[in-house]
Amino acid sequence: MLKNYFKIAWRNILRNKMRSFIHILGLSIGVAICFLIFNVVTHSYSFDQFHPDKERIYRINTLTDWGDGGSFPNSGTPGPLGEVIQDEISGIEGKGRLYTMYETLVALPNTNKVFGRSNEVTFADPGFFKIFPRKWLAGNPETALIQPESLVISEESLHKYFPGSEASDVLGQELMFVDSDSIYAKVTGVVAGYTDNTDFIFNDFISYSTIRTEEQIEWFGLHDWTSVNSSSQLFVKLAQGVSPESVDEAFKPLIAKNMEAEENGEYNTSFFAEPLSEMHFTPNYGSTSVSKVFLKGLIFIGLIILVLAVLNFVNLETAQAIGRSKEVGIRKTIGGTRFQLITQFLAETFLIVIFSTILAMAFVEGIKLLFATYLPKNFTIDYFSPYNILFYAGFPVLISMISGIYPALILSNYDPQRALKGEMIRTGKFSVGVFLRKNLTVMQLSSSIAFIILVMVLNYQLNYVTSQPLGFDKEAVMFASLPFMSDPDKMLQLQDRFNQEAMVKSASLSGSLVSTTSLWTSDVMVPVDTTEKQLYIQVMNVDSAFVKVNGIPLLAGSDGIDRADEILVNEQFVKEAGFSSIEEAVGTEVSYSQEQVRIIGVVADFHSRTLREKIRPLLFTYNPTYFQSVNVKLNSDQNLAVAKERLEQIYLDIYPYETASFNFLDAQIDKFYREDVKIKNVLGFACGLAILISCLGLFGLSSFTIAQRTKEISIRKVLGATLQQILFLISREYMILVGVSFLIAVFPAYYFLNDWLNGFNTRVEMPYLIFAAAGLGVMAICLLIVGIHSYVASQTNPAKVLKSE
Repeated sequence: MLKNYFKIAWRNILRNKMRSFIHILGLSIGVAICFLIFNVVTHSYSFDQFHPDKERIYRINTLTDWGDGGSFPNSGTPGPLGEVIQDEISGIEGKGRLYTMYETLVALPNTNKVFGRSNEVTFADPGFFKIFPRKWLAGNPETALIQPESLVISEESLHKYFPGSEASDVLGQELMFVDSDSIYAKVTGVVAGYTDNTDFIFNDFISYSTIRTEEQIEWFGLHDWTSVNSSSQLFVKLAQGVSPESVDEAFKPLIAKNMEAEENGEYNTSFFAEPLSEMHFTPNYGSTSVSKVFLKGLIFIGLIILVLAVLNFVNLETAQAIGRSKEVGIRKTIGGTRFQLITQFLAETFLIVIFSTILAMAFVEGIKLLFATYLPKNFTIDYFSPYNILFYAGFPVLISMISGIYPALILSNYDPQRALKGEMIRTGKFSVGVFLRKNLTVMQLSSSIAFIILVMVLNYQLNYVTSQPLGFDKEAVMFASLPFMSDPDKMLQLQDRFNQEAMVKSASLSGSLVSTTSLWTSDVMVPVDTTEKQLYIQVMNVDSAFVKVNGIPLLAGSDGIDRADEILVNEQFVKEAGFSSIEEAVGTEVSYSQEQVRIIGVVADFHSRTLREKIRPLLFTYNPTYFQSVNVKLNSDQNLAVAKERLEQIYLDIYPYETASFNFLDAQIDKFYREDVKIKNVLGFACGLAILISCLGLFGLSSFTIAQRTKEISIRKVLGATLQQILFLISREYMILVGVSFLIAVFPAYYFLNDWLNGFNTRVEMPYLIFAAAGLGVMAICLLIVGIHSYVASQTNPAKVLKSE
């Protein structure tokens, strides 16, 4: 019996090739999107799920609340908290500490072999490997990280630093790590690397006890409770039955005991336990993290595309139900039951879904290539994983039931006494089938209109912000990172070498770029009459050439900042400080960093952050020890590729062990809106798919419904109706549907866009003309499809159509 169901289903698919093509193409697009998103989501939730007792492991985070200034979560904790947490907080079974390092130079001192800079080096205490156990290839896990200058390396580092050596042979070997100082550490253990997805990217673990002198502790910011650095990470393993909420509550008296005297009521600090399962969705150690909001958006988009494809199927099947009335009538006459008929039609739907799933797998590979840069790093699809096998087994059945059950009920309920026109119940002139078809069409069209509005407004806003003047000259400016805590003499030597080049207009040194996502804040006390006014400000560390290199207009005074007791400020600083003019500000002494400093110049306001934020009061200070960037302004009409190569050659002459990489400032600024561009492009792709699916459904539906009205059209022609009258008559219904769809689409699109636009300090007003253009565009597409079918029908000879009447 089952074999017969599928045999008949196959014949029906072959008999109605256009209908089958529309169904398979539409459903395959929906299945492909859902399959890809399903794998992206399962990949994202698979990180660090292999650790023993993972549900009891938490990372302690810090939350600093500045009141109206906002609250700022930080994955780091003060150093003293890691010292006392297990003694002061009950219910903690174990603790593990990390202090992550950035761009650390690694070398073998006995051979002078340099391996370059690495972000995979960290300080770790013995408790870390107790919470996150690994397979030990050599060394004693109980003692490997106890003594200062001890080092545990991964199997990957073993092959990198000591190629061809066995794990036991490298114990006692010495490696040098250059950060703020040189650390000579001896290998005391070798561990196997993780094979599963993990956010712990580290391969070199230096014992935490290496940080032991007062100078080191203070340098790493581990000396007091007010120093919160994201590099200082604290993990805990809770005892059985202990909730993270109870731990969060226990932090309050600990904070009151140790931090009350430090805060002075200016801000509030709290600690909270973040589950290990959530770590992948917050900033961590590499580029592996992913936004949960973005993931949820992907899921939402995938469901919309799938729902559109299912609605397309239901709409077309119910509309064409009348074409199978004789088949159903004959089956019922010879004794077919309703259950058998439902099974037959569901088998046909299932076969279409199977073909769609097979085609979808080909689409998945194409979409992966198209959106490779949007997918997680090293993302691959294991088509035979248990999750995907479950998808293959369950998804087609689920979609078959959802998309096929209503058409099957319609067809199996056929009453031979009247023609079945896609209706289950008829009361007067009301048809449930027609009513449902119109509503399904409205849902499809409204989704398409909403997507078009979103994409067009996002594109409009992004074009607007990227075309706004930033207050500085970003053209032909290149930059590169300097080695951390580099010798100031070497930095000046590099700057001088750049200034000697004919292609270079000027070079400067700074702690950050002129516009960056990083933020250094502090406060300044400005004298006002007999009192002082406190300002919360942004700070940038620059040299005397910085203003010139970046083309920032100087409004008063001098830009030649070359002393620690001199500062430059911007216009916003002058306004908030209460000076009557910029000239009055020049020469004024203010208190900054517990020292008296003098304002020597005022620069024009410029956007030192993204255009999402307003311009802050800004202070330029001079501290060459902490310069981290070299900025080069090129002369006009330079060959940029040649200039880049020459700058990198000079850089390597001064820093032979570094990896020189110069980038363009304007390209870096464009990255500020990378997430917004990603959202726009994903929505644009979804928009294209929504329009394609809607057009496929509209094409099939209009083809069928106009075929049903061929006799009506012929009679109207015989009675003298013109082509324009016939086209208007048929198109009027679809124009009404598009109008209703537009009204439905406007509200969710406006809600999302208003919220998104409010995130920009510099934004466009809500562009209502784009809303209207999107509605008119969909109406034009709809009328084009319906018009073509109507025109073909109107050109048919009425004599052929009406010859049987």
